[in-house]
Amino acid sequence: MRTCEWALREGVIIDRLQGMELESLPPSPDFTDQRLLSVHAVGRRFGYEEAHSQHVAKLAEKIFDALAPAAELTRHQRTLLSAAALLHDVGYHIAHESHHKHALYLRGVEERNHHSIVLTKADESCVHAAAFKLASEEDLDRAAFYFARKGLPTSFPEVPYQGRTLRTVDAVGMPIDFYARMEQAESMLRKYAEYRGARIQRIDHINCFTPDVQASYDFYTDIGFRLTEYTETDDALDPKLWAVWMHRKGNVHDFAFTNGRGPRLHHIGVWTASALDILHICDVMASSGYLANMERGPGRHGISNAFFLYTRDPDGHRVELFTSDYLTVDPDLKPLRWSLRDPQRQTLWGHPAPKSWFEEGSLFVDVPVHEPALEAQPIVAR
Repeated sequence: MRTCEWALREGVIIDRLQGMELESLPPSPDFTDQRLLSVHAVGRRFGYEEAHSQHVAKLAEKIFDALAPAAELTRHQRTLLSAAALLHDVGYHIAHESHHKHALYLRGVEERNHHSIVLTKADESCVHAAAFKLASEEDLDRAAFYFARKGLPTSFPEVPYQGRTLRTVDAVGMPIDFYARMEQAESMLRKYAEYRGARIQRIDHINCFTPDVQASYDFYTDIGFRLTEYTETDDALDPKLWAVWMHRKGNVHDFAFTNGRGPRLHHIGVWTASALDILHICDVMASSGYLANMERGPGRHGISNAFFLYTRDPDGHRVELFTSDYLTVDPDLKPLRWSLRDPQRQTLWGHPAPKSWFEEGSLFVDVPVHEPALEAQPIVAR
């Protein structure tokens, strides 16, 4: 029997020194690393596009190998670059990232359409259009005829991942799109291990400032939206609409309009499965550097009865996390009226909204903003 003069400790040290020597050698195109197998496993765990990620990694490695001799780069650095390239898309519930367009296509975990929100890289924060899906191509043609007959501009721009897309404007000049077909994606609803953040299920509604609530109400009623709740002034002889909530899919609202300088986007509402999801994201934001992005809430609306949290994204766009409103599918549903001065209108618990909530919104591209026709003001937090 032979014995070694060195103990296990010395063997570990020697093994590590040999590894460091290998890592300092120039990179080899054929170099493989057990760590990259683990990287691939992480990518698969989070649903990365393997073929696309491998293509990006190979391009990065080719550039690295060409520069390595002059820059004295190491194999260890090459491994880190490969890992970063393989995982560059991990971290989002994104249908696809359109790198050439600098856009992110987002959807909630239950949505099967390719996207419900598109974020496009731009020099300034702005909004391009709101969009709605129609039932058929024939409906799209009928819509184009209807808007043209009303003297509104119509066009059919090319929109990625959608079929034919009709673009027009509403009564106050806000751009709106209509389409009937969109590429489909796999629903993430039952993949609970991949839920993140507030576990957003789907887009719920859009809320916009309008300079003329009555004109917006008339326009969207004409194309098939139904009123569920509304706010008006307390003028006994001539009450005026101050805000309206209108739907198509049987919830409280798909579109809402609030009196103010407009047209401007007030917020996008996204649906969570429960109030606990909203409370969870409050804890996450408060403990991860995003406390200042929480603008209003959490709380419960009087209007819609929904539990909510309003946040501002890094570009200033307002996003509402929203849940637990009610069904409005009854054909004889009577719209619910709210007084502008009712303290429970904004929040059932009586807390008024901050001034920013009534004044700040996102501009539509190349759309002039007009002062509101109605001067009445709601209760505002001081």
